[in-house]
Amino acid sequence: QVQLVESGGGLVQAGGSLRLTCAASGSIRSINVMGWYRQAEGKQRELVAAINSRARPTYADSVKGRFTVSRDNAKNTVYLEMNTLKPEDTAIYYCNADVETKNKPSGYTVEYWGQGTQVTVSS
Repeated sequence: QVQLVESGGGLVQAGGSLRLTCAASGSIRSINVMGWYRQAEGKQRELVAAINSRARPTYADSVKGRFTVSRDNAKNTVYLEMNTLKPEDTAIYYCNADVETKNKPSGYTVEYWGQGTQVTVSS
């Protein structure tokens, strides 16, 4: 079993910054893509940013130039640096990871989600 634990959410004023951290633990062989999704009240969950095992990032257009995703493969951890935050960034942010576990054949992956962390940006 694999657990993803997020931290770093909170309340910040518009224009401010936050850094989210997600640490994966458990029976991990390797992690392919790690990423962040968010879900605002009344809206569908959407991709914010993702990064593959070769550190190639992908960003939603709405966060390009403001957010930076990175990862530490040795620690099975992904980060999301969020700058110039806007009220429309307010949402629950979820960590996501595509994991190869030790008890499955190589190449077989399972998707895991964290419990979510609230980010609130006040105007």
